[in-house]
Amino acid sequence: MNLLKLIFTWWNKQTLGTFFYTLILGKFVGEDEFGNKYYTSSKGKRWVIYRSNVESTKIPAEWHSWIHFLRQDIPKNNEKKFSWQIKHEENMTGTKKAHKPEGSLSNESSKDMKKYEVWKN
Repeated sequence: MNLLKLIFTWWNKQTLGTFFYTLILGKFVGEDEFGNKYYTSSKGKRWVIYRSNVESTKIPAEWHSWIHFLRQDIPKNNEKKFSWQIKHEENMTGTKKAHKPEGSLSNESSKDMKKYEVWKN
């Protein structure tokens, strides 16, 4: 079943073409804390092979900056983080963990949403 997913779908890790391209021309450069693997070619192309479903928000900030050529050095897993930095989390839109602000129709709590206030003389 995994072989069929690899051949016929692009949203499950990688396509067959990406698999062969990585096998022949790819040089493994690193892996992030989520299991995504990063590769580069001799011509300077950079790409990621996702651990599970293809979702660009699964790439942490330091690897995102590397893959988009904003930094040249390869990120290390033990890079120092500031105290105000939180752990990277993928986009949760469409899941139960999605952000639902106060007043949103999908939020259980209700908010008094007046569209305007009457002027008093």
